Amino acid sequence: MVNQCPPALDLLQTLDASAYLPADEWDAIALNYTSGTTGNPKGVVYHHRGAYLNAVSNALTWDMGEHPVYLWTLPMFHCNGWCFPWTLAVNAGTSVCLRQVREDAVYEAIGRFGVTHFCGAPVVLNTLLNAADELKQLVTKPIKTMTAGAAPPAAIIQGMQEQGVDVTHVYGLTETYGPVTLCAWRDDLWGGLDSTAQSSLKARQGVGGQMLEGLMVADPQTLVPVPQDGVTIGEVMMRGNNVMKGYLKHPTATAESFDGGWFHSGDLAVWGEDGYLQIKDRSKDIIISGGENISSIEIEDLLFKHPAIMEAAVVAKTDAKWGETPCAFVALKPGAALDAEQVVAYCRENLARFKVPKHVVFADLPKTSTGKVQKFNLREMAEAL
Repeated sequence: MVNQCPPALDLLQTLDASAYLPADEWDAIALNYTSGTTGNPKGVVYHHRGAYLNAVSNALTWDMGEHPVYLWTLPMFHCNGWCFPWTLAVNAGTSVCLRQVREDAVYEAIGRFGVTHFCGAPVVLNTLLNAADELKQLVTKPIKTMTAGAAPPAAIIQGMQEQGVDVTHVYGLTETYGPVTLCAWRDDLWGGLDSTAQSSLKARQGVGGQMLEGLMVADPQTLVPVPQDGVTIGEVMMRGNNVMKGYLKHPTATAESFDGGWFHSGDLAVWGEDGYLQIKDRSKDIIISGGENISSIEIEDLLFKHPAIMEAAVVAKTDAKWGETPCAFVALKPGAALDAEQVVAYCRENLARFKVPKHVVFADLPKTSTGKVQKFNLREMAEAL
């Protein structure tokens, strides 16, 4: 189904826009619930100014120009579609809508309607990567995709780039109207690198977008920024007009999230010398084994590179000796064969020994409606082993 926006002139002639203006830009415009990956979703109240700013930021981040053809592989109910309904109104774009995000429907829409842009979580890109070759051949001209929602494995980014789809990695939360950082590409520095190195760079969350007032990686207690050494871990914090108004009927959670005048994301990251941040884990997902911090994202990134593995997620499992140890949940590609011992051996070849999963479970990964893995369910499954 295609919805062609009318020309801007016709729209202005038939619509009295002033009748729809808010009395105050701080007035609420939308209510969105967090995705519930922690099992505790909260209602996030958006205001008009934040929605406007992020809509414009999308156009600038992506250099969309006028009349883009946008494919809706990202649900509109998720952060108001990352504010892209408003972005497309600004750019007089065409919306190509899908009833279901299936690889055949996506590729057929791309080929039929000349799609120029689409967004989606890494799980969407992974689905497209594993589609039949005859579907992939429907991509006949340059197309851009924006991905976020979970740290995308470098292998997924590399696969899309090799298919001719330019990947822009962004980062944000429901509380920030969707994307507020981007891994802005530096062709002068990275253009000569091989595809593997480029994909690893693109897997970072990057720098603040044009409309974000403040971004830092800092100690959550002191609010002192961490050194930009690519090693020291801190919490990602933001502030500005494209941060939420607050949580609906939850003043305590609102006050806690804005402690010290910064929004506390709950994401742990390092800050590179070039100012680009890279998330290592959610604060609740970091695995502490024998006093050592283990990033579940690092292990997942490695598992996604295995040719037999379709999806992977890693959580902490209680251990009497070490406190916690990594437990890997793995879904295989159709027709692939792999056992737990082979997965462990693969990890031992590529990770420090204390980071190697002590348990491997083969299962379909539980996900939210937006494609994010529900790790709180996996933690319960791990504890029940």
